[in-house]
Amino acid sequence: MTDIDKDKIPTKLLWVDLEMTGLDAQQDVILEIAAEITDFDFKTLESYEARISHPQETVVKRMQANIWWKDYPQNRDEFVQKLAEGKPLQQVEQELVAIIQKHFGNDPAILAGNSIHSDRGFIKQWMPALDLKLHYRMLDVTSFKIVMQGKYGEVFEKPEVHRAFDDIQASIAELQHYLDWFKTDGSQDS
Repeated sequence: MTDIDKDKIPTKLLWVDLEMTGLDAQQDVILEIAAEITDFDFKTLESYEARISHPQETVVKRMQANIWWKDYPQNRDEFVQKLAEGKPLQQVEQELVAIIQKHFGNDPAILAGNSIHSDRGFIKQWMPALDLKLHYRMLDVTSFKIVMQGKYGEVFEKPEVHRAFDDIQASIAELQHYLDWFKTDGSQDS
């Protein structure tokens, strides 16, 4: 990546969520990816969703190694059943790079989402061309969650869907909730 102007004010965010067989970017694989580009009023400029094709035995083996999937049997079964409907990972990467180029030009895209460092690790491992289009700075809604819960006792009830597009919508709603809280309840604490 070339030099980045640290003082340039961003105007858009690239919200990303991945569903994976587990959390080990070296061994687990990406099952599904969703991306949404928004402005800072959270107006959607473009959305993207894709399932990734993999050999069924690879996915089943990795899912069996991850206890988390026991709590989401419907998601697990649907991912396994629809593996053949997925796209090759390289195609998905190329499509996402094209979308980023369209909306961000030569500027790196700021990645946004919940626990986005985990998704970034998978992007770095499995989609290096996409990783090169991303800013080193990220907007992690989980950081807001920690402050809001720990300092203010404010809890956002997020649905536990664990599907990429739905999780992006929940992340955007959560950040909007916290920002709205500061406009109303937060101003009373001063």
